[in-house]
Amino acid sequence: MSLALLFSPQGAQAVGMGRDLAAASPAARAAFDQADESLGWSVSTLAWDGPEDRLNDTRQTQPCLVATSVACLEAVREALAARGEELRVARVAGHSVGEYAALVAARVLSVPDALRLVARRGELMADASIDGGMAAVIGLGRQEVQNVVEAGEEPGSLVVANDNAPGQVVVSGTRAALERVKPALVAAGARRVIGLNVSGPFHSPLMEGIGHDLAAAFDEATWHDADPPVVSNVTAAPVRDAAEIRSLLARQVSSPVEWVRSV
Repeated sequence: MSLALLFSPQGAQAVGMGRDLAAASPAARAAFDQADESLGWSVSTLAWDGPEDRLNDTRQTQPCLVATSVACLEAVREALAARGEELRVARVAGHSVGEYAALVAARVLSVPDALRLVARRGELMADASIDGGMAAVIGLGRQEVQNVVEAGEEPGSLVVANDNAPGQVVVSGTRAALERVKPALVAAGARRVIGLNVSGPFHSPLMEGIGHDLAAAFDEATWHDADPPVVSNVTAAPVRDAAEIRSLLARQVSSPVEWVRSV
């Protein structure tokens, strides 16, 4: 039987993540050791012991999440190998920063390259001097949210950023646009509009400059065609070609995450 593997985004982190797994699985422990060595600081200590405020700093959150995801992957492979079985995967996908863990699973990037790139991504996103943010809209569909955004905001100031699930859509844009749109979303039937604890308007056109900086950082990594295919956040389509994956990944930070279509 072939599986699809999905990898978590920022927001899934918690102090203690991966600690019990590393204690039980030598392969998971080795993955954390590799992360510590690759980045030159103790990813494992921060993931396992915190403090929480530092773990929630996007500069640290992103590499800690990817390292933990890779540790989970290696633990699964180890457990199956002990039973004489092999992990068979038909597709991989990861939500936002989780896509980098998916690229490791698909052998597009090595673990050290993926970790160095997400560390750079976290730095760029944390340091973005853009007065913006994100909000989750609960209880409306994507098209309903899109209609409200288009009716009330200038193009580019606010967009649908993440189509996470039926009835849960994230918008991203300037702080002013987010404040203006909340009453309109509630009037359209949203049960809640929840501001997210993020440092910028991620997955919106306001982040295109960061995409350009990331594309330059990609030159420092070695890229391979995907095996199995990676379902892109940007297109919700499976991709194998390394050059196409790299291009889409640079666009990802300023494009909507098409998670419903991907799943």
